[in-house]
Amino acid sequence: MSDNPLPESFLLGTSTSAYQIEGAWDQDGKGESVWDRFTHRPGVIKDGTDGDRACDHYRRVDEDVRLLDSLGVDAYRFSVSWPRVIPDGTGAVSAAGLSFYDRLVDRLCARGIEPFVTLFHWDTPQALEERGGWTNRAIAGWFAEYADRIARLLSDRVTHWITLNEPISVAGAGYLAGVHAPGRRSPIAAARAAHFQLLAHAHATDAIRAVTPSARIGIANSFAPVYPLRPRDSRVAARVSAVLNELFMDPLYFGSYPGAVGPLLGLLNRGVRSGDWDLINRPPDFVGVNHYSRYLAKRTIIPFVGVRFLRPADRINLTDIEWEIHPPGFRSILGWIRDRYGNPPVYITENGASFDEPVRDGRVDDIRRISYLHGYLTQMQAAIEDGSDIRGYFVWSFLDNFEWAYGFSQRFGLVHVDYDTLKRLPKESFRFYADVCRTRDPHRSFIAQADRTPTDRSRADSGRTDS
Repeated sequence: MSDNPLPESFLLGTSTSAYQIEGAWDQDGKGESVWDRFTHRPGVIKDGTDGDRACDHYRRVDEDVRLLDSLGVDAYRFSVSWPRVIPDGTGAVSAAGLSFYDRLVDRLCARGIEPFVTLFHWDTPQALEERGGWTNRAIAGWFAEYADRIARLLSDRVTHWITLNEPISVAGAGYLAGVHAPGRRSPIAAARAAHFQLLAHAHATDAIRAVTPSARIGIANSFAPVYPLRPRDSRVAARVSAVLNELFMDPLYFGSYPGAVGPLLGLLNRGVRSGDWDLINRPPDFVGVNHYSRYLAKRTIIPFVGVRFLRPADRINLTDIEWEIHPPGFRSILGWIRDRYGNPPVYITENGASFDEPVRDGRVDDIRRISYLHGYLTQMQAAIEDGSDIRGYFVWSFLDNFEWAYGFSQRFGLVHVDYDTLKRLPKESFRFYADVCRTRDPHRSFIAQADRTPTDRSRADSGRTDS
């Protein structure tokens, strides 16, 4: 456990995404997104809800920025809704959409909160999906057009840009498994979506750089250590680790797809044309790391992948979304990134936990979330002491929100949202993280929080995974 506080230059923040919080899905000229279309289909979302209203952030932006200010964060990561600013994905621009993000950034900067702008967090314009979406090579150019427009709007106030959030989720959940928008199930489509997202990242990087040469441009990928359930599962664990952790990194650093992905390699290379690797093979200015848990893998017969993820019965330390709480895996994967990719600058762009603690007497005592954050922050500090170049950390999420295929059934927020009234209520984890932002010392803040809630401290300790 580190006794050293985080340096003053280290950014502490929190994250959201447009579709999950904004609402106003068809207001002020916004175009339809693939998630608007997908969630309006019966039976695809666990609790039957949609993001039409979500947290109504579009109308409550002033209130939400005031909450961010009271939290004391250095930075706020949010995403721009592509169809809100370019309703058809290309061509005519919505003045109202541009104005919304212009005002949001102004309000953040006025309070000394640095904006980290994500250009794409899964809400592809439906009009482009009808032209093939991420399976159409032309989308790289459409995305660059969009990136240029947002850069021209915000580059005087924004330094840090993230092109794509978790492209593995778009390709895998959206085009292979069909559990996310657009709900397709095709290995060929998934492979094309993977390659064309990388191409779009490259073109968007050039578009932003042309507007603002001093920009810091990165990509946010999902990372998780993958362990074999049994010794004989080692090869299949290596394969799934390559898919999860290397597929959208090796092309940027080494100019090719990782051979360890196995049968997927042939499908991926089908989409590659001459000159693609020259564009793609450029390391980003920083790597965004989204991390929540680890995986255990077991060999099975599943086409193109050949693995099954297991949650053994003895893995009892789970969040409400049934992801294992395993803080040591955080340090492990950060060390792996450091060693494989030459210690790139890293921002932890997402880390957090789903716990649905009730509102009692006007407060939410989410001590389990506090314990989770303390454990993971401590492991991040250990990774820094190991030599990893980690420059910032963003809690997922600022607000309870629409959690994709789970609807509103999972709560990740530091702020509780009553989905009937939309009232915001900062949780105890909000107060804990505010103290972390003030002291730069997660362990000191954890002890201070425990002193405020001594009864709950024993509950947290009883469910803690010791490192």
